[in-house]
Amino acid sequence: MSDASDVTKAAVVTPLRVAIALCLIAPFVAMLWVGSYSKTDPVFIGIPFFYWYQMLWVLLSTTLTMIAYQLWQRDQRARKATARANGGAAK
Repeated sequence: MSDASDVTKAAVVTPLRVAIALCLIAPFVAMLWVGSYSKTDPVFIGIPFFYWYQMLWVLLSTTLTMIAYQLWQRDQRARKATARANGGAAK
């Protein structure tokens, strides 16, 4: 049976985890805030703003997801190292 300390450790909010959450939430906020990009100007190489802004977010979302994944891996390695140093089992 799992003890309460395992639950507490899993629910710790760190600055790294906040950065991960921001990386993952930013694309949703940008795309759900339609009023910010529902216009045609400025035009970029003949493409209205409405379209190229969304395509730009495809690239930005990919980049932010990769950053979030790398940060998550760093967080997990740090947690395992801390668990080993404290003599506990790393999960």
